[in-house]
Parts: sequence; C-alpha cells; structure tokens
Amino acid sequence: MADDWRTDRIGAALRGENPTVMRRLAAGFAVIGDVQFLPGYSVLLVDEPDAQRLSDLPRAKRLAFLSDMDRLGEAVERACRRLDPAFRRVNLEILGNTDPFLHAHVWPRYDWEPADLVGAPVWLHPRDRWSDDRFRLGPRHDVLRSSIVRELDELGGAGGRSFS
Repeated sequence: MADDWRTDRIGAALRGENPTVMRRLAAGFAVIGDVQFLPGYSVLLVDEPDAQRLSDLPRAKRLAFLSDMDRLGEAVERACRRLDPAFRRVNLEILGNTDPFLHAHVWPRYDWEPADLVGAPVWLHPRDRWSDDRFRLGPRHDVLRSSIVRELDELGGAGGRSFS
C-alpha cells in the first residue's frame, strides 16, 4: 500500500489504497479518522476528486452525499453509544476550509470531555490532540471500526463494499 495515500485521500480510496476506508457508499467513502481523541471520529469523502463543494455536484449526487452523511452519522452514533456510556451526540460538519475536496466530518461527543469543551466546537480542542501519537488511529481502534462498519451495513442494506 502506498505511503502517500494522505496526499490524495480520494484517489487512494478509488484505487483501494486508503487504509482508513470502512465502506464504499452511494456518493463517497466512509473513512475512520486518522486521529481518535474523540473515539469514532469519521469522515465522508466524496467519490469525485474534483468536487470542492456540495454545489459542484449534480442535485441527485448532492442528495446521495447528504444521505451518506446521515447514514455515517447514525452508524457512528449507534456504535459509540453502545461502546461508551458517556456518549452524548454526533456533530456533522461540511466545512472545506483546509482540504480542497468535498468531505463531511462526523464527530462523536462525550460527557467525559473537559467541561469547557463539551459544548464547544470540536475545533477548540487543544491543537496537540491532532498530532499526539496517543490518539493516532491504530489497531486499538479495530473494535470501534468494526462496530461502525456493522452499523453502516445494518443501516444501508444492499450495496457498498466493506474495507474493514
């Protein structure tokens, strides 16, 4: 597997080389986040590398992407609720301010987060959380990843391909 998959996440997913892909969905790829300081963090990557914003897609594809975002959000919610009693909710975001491709963030939120952050946007968590090796995606997240994939399967019925 190529080590440079992070420089072309969508292309790598299309080639089957992105190790974070959990499931191929109707309009994109459900991936588990590289960083897991909020366990279950996932991202929906659009399957069209040139799409930078939702409005770049034809209406039917937009609706499919939003439906995929809903499906991934519910799968993360179900998995995280089952695995951690302190699970509170899921935040869904389409931002696009840093990465130039259409993607949606799925952030699980927990009661154990610091009091000053539990009600704030996830982007206010300390910057070191994003690069700390303690939170890097690894084998210790396999149970969580499998649980999200199982929920995606239950919610999606037919279609899609598992990469777990």
